[in-house]
Amino acid sequence: MNNDTLEKLRKLKFYGMFHAFKTSLESGKTNDYTADELLGYLVDAEWDDRNNRRVERQIYQARFRYKAVVENIHYHADRSLDRNQVMRLADCSFITRNENLLITGSTGIGKSYVATAIGHQACIQGYRVLYASTPKLFARLKMAKADGSYIKEIAKIERQHLLVLDDFGIQPFDAQSRAALMEIIEDRHGKTSLIITSQLPVSKWHEVIGEKTIADAILDRIVHDAHRIELRGESMRRKKKIEPENSYQ
Repeated sequence: MNNDTLEKLRKLKFYGMFHAFKTSLESGKTNDYTADELLGYLVDAEWDDRNNRRVERQIYQARFRYKAVVENIHYHADRSLDRNQVMRLADCSFITRNENLLITGSTGIGKSYVATAIGHQACIQGYRVLYASTPKLFARLKMAKADGSYIKEIAKIERQHLLVLDDFGIQPFDAQSRAALMEIIEDRHGKTSLIITSQLPVSKWHEVIGEKTIADAILDRIVHDAHRIELRGESMRRKKKIEPENSYQ
């Protein structure tokens, strides 16, 4: 009878219950539970299993470049990184409020790591997240214009609760990329959130975007009331080469 029950759980895709019940049978612990305790144990196991698989799926679909978690962020005094601010951002309430986060600093300082760690935390909390290198994203959107999949790509971006644009401003926007950026920002404004990382200070973004009227409209929507992290200090990658026994993020 137990084998039949296990087979039915497997076919119903109740994998959490399946493994929990199988383990209990093998260890002989089923006799330690009352009927309601055993049911509660199996339901909890199924809940945890589904939640874990959901988080794994959302992290996979986010396409993060790095594996990064908030717990591994280092708060060196010379980085100007406030632990309290990061912890407040890590609770992801800024996403609930449809606010943005701008992270700036020199190359190798850890901007992408901090952005990815917060994005990872958002996945854990059930938000849909998409990470993208800004130059690669807009190159892909240009190709989508050519092959007719542009609307599908834009719709996918719009569905995300959080969009992480990494390496913003590495190269100036041309007319086509500028128009796509404006469309993305307009679609998301007041409804979803952005994290943007850039080597350039925010004061230089106007120049990189180009076309004064469009740049004004884009920056007004991005920058207004955004949270900011301005990282300072020397490259974390350089520190890792000098002191390989330590981990810097």
